Amino acid sequence: MRIRTDDEVYRVDAVWLGPPKATFPWRARYVAWGVGTVVFLLVLTVLRNVGIGLFWSFAWGLVATIGLTMLITSRISHERPLGAVLTMWVRELNAPREIGSGNGGAVSAAQVRVHAELPRRRPTKREDRRRAKTARRAEEARRKAREARSADPRRDRRAGEMTNRTRNREVSGVRTP
Repeated sequence: MRIRTDDEVYRVDAVWLGPPKATFPWRARYVAWGVGTVVFLLVLTVLRNVGIGLFWSFAWGLVATIGLTMLITSRISHERPLGAVLTMWVRELNAPREIGSGNGGAVSAAQVRVHAELPRRRPTKREDRRRAKTARRAEEARRKAREARSADPRRDRRAGEMTNRTRNREVSGVRTP
């Protein structure tokens, strides 16, 4: 058993061939007549505003209207009506676009800031803790050394003698002040 579809019904174009017993030599759908009328008025308005004379604007307007109407109606069918094509065209024009060119002009060194000092890297919290720990240890070592010198009088005297010896020592012909 064969099931017939209704595609043949939609393939028949709704065309107007002209008045009875005086048909046109071409076939044009009803939608083409409506589109052609609107296109002709727009093309004629544009050509007249450009400054072309009445006869030439009418003649070239007719040629442009036929071309544009054929182009527009080639995109229209029973599956894609004129309203859908116009909606698609409007949405295509209003769709967000990617910016293809960069902003600004040529690059010059005039805008580059020059600093006399090199940029220093900010220490992290871990490095700050490590430096603080090292500083505490050094301070603790200095404090212990001071306490040890003040607690032992012999050690203090030896250190004093040692400093006197280094001040009075002469090195191969060079006198120290």
